Amino acid sequence: MKKFQLDLTVADNRMVSLNSALLTLQSDKGLPDMVAGQFAELKVPSAKVLLRRPLSIHSVDRSQNRIEFLIQAVGEGTAALAAMRRGEILNVLLPLGNGFSYRSIPVERPLLIGGGVGVAPLLFLGQELALNDIRPTFLLGGQTKSSILRKEEFMKYGNVFVTTEDGSEGERGFVTDHTLLFDSILYDRVYACGPLAMLKAVAQWAREHEIVCEVSLENRMACGIGACLCCVEDTADKGNVCVCTEGPVFQTDRLKWFH
Repeated sequence: MKKFQLDLTVADNRMVSLNSALLTLQSDKGLPDMVAGQFAELKVPSAKVLLRRPLSIHSVDRSQNRIEFLIQAVGEGTAALAAMRRGEILNVLLPLGNGFSYRSIPVERPLLIGGGVGVAPLLFLGQELALNDIRPTFLLGGQTKSSILRKEEFMKYGNVFVTTEDGSEGERGFVTDHTLLFDSILYDRVYACGPLAMLKAVAQWAREHEIVCEVSLENRMACGIGACLCCVEDTADKGNVCVCTEGPVFQTDRLKWFH
């Protein structure tokens, strides 16, 4: 898929949790085709930060030529992005990587599982599935109620269930503890994004129930085009590959998690 470098205007930027911002960018020339699960490299508006920051595409409104990113402000680069003001211009390289396979492989009963800020690509996936009249089931997990991000927005596209480690919202425990997973026959595909331990647990559950599972990996990325080799992942079929170009989405049977 062709990559584009665009100068986009900040249409809105607001905090949606203590350290997470929702950045909305506007294009005056339209947006390229994008697949849920792909990401973008955002140029940080600070002379002190040289490298772009990779962020999953969170939401796309093609009618308004708007794209959203969910930013967790954990360092100087992401903090600068979270502090951008309406009207400022941001240079963005997109779309990058390979996304979820919903366009090429039919799915009827998808289960979308996200942990923390890992829910980011799943909203766009829900929007894309809705174009084919598919309402997925969302399972969102976090440490506490405040770490469950954008629940109301997810509810527009499917049924939403929640787990928190402290029990402050939804069921207490991890996503793989939720009673929703007791009836695996309800699902024919699992898509997940979040912390590595969560992804491995979800992949193991899907494997035990013979459900195809795709995960979006969050390996540390720098260049986003496979040049710096800092996001390498070991796979069963190709050996070491760059997550930024081969992924970030992988079917879990390709990964060396069970080999």
